[in-house]
This record gives sequence, C-alpha cells and structure tokens, in this order.
Amino acid sequence: MPSGYVGILTFDLHIPDGASLKGKRRHLLHTKAQLERRFGASVAEVDLHDLWQRSRLTMAVVRRDHSAARQALEDAERYLSAQEYELVACTRTVMSPEDDL
Repeated sequence: MPSGYVGILTFDLHIPDGASLKGKRRHLLHTKAQLERRFGASVAEVDLHDLWQRSRLTMAVVRRDHSAARQALEDAERYLSAQEYELVACTRTVMSPEDDL
C-alpha cells in the first residue's frame, strides 16, 4: 500500500490589471498565501518571472489517499478560477512516492 500521495497543480495566470512587476508580486503573494492556508499546499512561482501580466506557479499537496489529493487539486483549481485574474492553463498530477518515474 502506498505511503501517501502527492498532488501537483501547475497553472498559468494572466493578471490583466498588472502594470508592473511589483503589482504582479502583490497578486502572487496573496494567491500563494491563500492556497497555503486553504489547502495546506506549498506554492512556488516557477516560470514567467519577468512578465508583468503572466505567471506560472506550481502547487503541491500531500494526502493520505489518492482521492483526497485529487479533490484538493480540483478544489484549488475551482478557487483559482473564481479570482479576479484569469486562469489560463492548468495541469493536475497525482502520484505516490513509490511510483516509478
């Protein structure tokens, strides 16, 4: 039996009112804090650092079973879709640490 599951959500955001990197950073800090608080996730900006209105982030959660990890990712995606920015792209992966890579 697997010893837990890791859920990974990678998503792109478009921030239409982003007029500077400082404004983008403000949006991202809030978004990361909310995902961490609501879902117990770890979140990092992984790409598109130098663009004012775009960002790519990856979120990871650890859960005891596969369905709980999948549900956390679905809930996070739903949360992101309801914000003032646009969720452009999103990919979900759930894996066990024992999975062969």
